[in-house]
Amino acid sequence: MFINRKLIFVSGIILFCLFILIIFFKQTNLSYEEVKNIKNRSSNADISEPKFSINNNSNQIFITAAEGNFLNKNEILLKDNVRFKSNDFSIETDKVIFNRDKQTAQSSSRSLFKSKNTSITSDGFDIYDKGDKIIFYGNSYIILK
Repeated sequence: MFINRKLIFVSGIILFCLFILIIFFKQTNLSYEEVKNIKNRSSNADISEPKFSINNNSNQIFITAAEGNFLNKNEILLKDNVRFKSNDFSIETDKVIFNRDKQTAQSSSRSLFKSKNTSITSDGFDIYDKGDKIIFYGNSYIILK
């Protein structure tokens, strides 16, 4: 029985080339998946994790969110996990338009206000007079403790 060395050599080269092509396509596919995942994670936000505050004579209200977009020079749309926190209360909602110049905030999304003895769930709110006044509107539920 004779072994054809040329046939074995050519077969080995073909198998090696197929192996290299498989590795190349796997690597290319993994790189494509990584780029696709990065694109899915990135958002259209102008600001990531914005932080602001409303300052008045007696109190300071800190505002945080997951992301924000500039609407114009002074107005910013804050989105996802928007929280207003002061020493006296906190408000949680999903979307708020915050005006940096006027120190006001408006929301038309479901909101939860919490203080020591009060909880208010509403369909939106307005904060004005530098945080001294808050108006809740829409269907609102008040729980007094």
